[in-house]
Amino acid sequence: MLVRALDDVARLVLPVSCPGCDRPDVRWCAACLGLLRAPLRRREDGAPRLDRLDGAGPLPVWAPAAYAGPVRGVVVAWKDRARADLDRPLAAVGRAAGVALGPVLAAGARAAAAVRTAPAVRAAPGAVPRELVVVPAPSAPAARRARGRDPVAVLARSVAAGLRAAGVRAQVVPLVRQRGRARDQVGLGSRARGARLRGVDVARRPGRVRDALRDRTPCLLVDDVLTTGATLAACESALAGAGVPVLGAFVLAATPAPGERRGPRRVPSSGPRGGRAQGPSARAPLVLPGTRGGG
Repeated sequence: MLVRALDDVARLVLPVSCPGCDRPDVRWCAACLGLLRAPLRRREDGAPRLDRLDGAGPLPVWAPAAYAGPVRGVVVAWKDRARADLDRPLAAVGRAAGVALGPVLAAGARAAAAVRTAPAVRAAPGAVPRELVVVPAPSAPAARRARGRDPVAVLARSVAAGLRAAGVRAQVVPLVRQRGRARDQVGLGSRARGARLRGVDVARRPGRVRDALRDRTPCLLVDDVLTTGATLAACESALAGAGVPVLGAFVLAATPAPGERRGPRRVPSSGPRGGRAQGPSARAPLVLPGTRGGG
């Protein structure tokens, strides 16, 4: 009773509204957050910067929602408008995603362990990994200072918790960093984003970072949003250069692909396409059921 009364007083002094639909007097509404609890879908088709020139498919990227409408409002408020109160419900989304992704990522890591003596760009299907590293996409130091927090790190920790709940040994390790002084990506176009991310490289620090690089532990990238794919492409390139297999990425939301309004893609056939052996990008499921979380 007392907590509810204090909450009512706080709303009079500092009015709140759902960032997705502007519904007054609620921090968030079930309908808007419900969009982020949809089944995970592969979303890399809408990210041109993830396209490869060597014939390999793009990095698999899973997200529960398109970056539009109420979802965009929720994510922007959480990351750039000081809505740290959204950490809890969005962490529940990340944890549920980790639970759903556990079996998929587990199926992609045994071969990665077998080729750790060679520079690995992408892991091939296999069995359960001994360990998986969850790597948050780096933010510009100035952006972290301005926010007073690192929302993507919060999301990465929740994904790692979900993976552990699915039986995968997972920990968050910041393997990539942003070198030098860089602008935040908010408001930047595709070319500017690409130029900004040339400064992404592998962190060189003792402890968990050093161990993960030495062991070439397979990893999952985590970011808030997929737009052009410049951030994830830069991270994957840096990690591949260090011989670390990248199994895929998770984001809360992704810019819709041009043809997405016509419906999701069909699952590819089991045989190679165009005479070329397919990697895990093509074999990873397009839709993962059962990703709803609490919160």
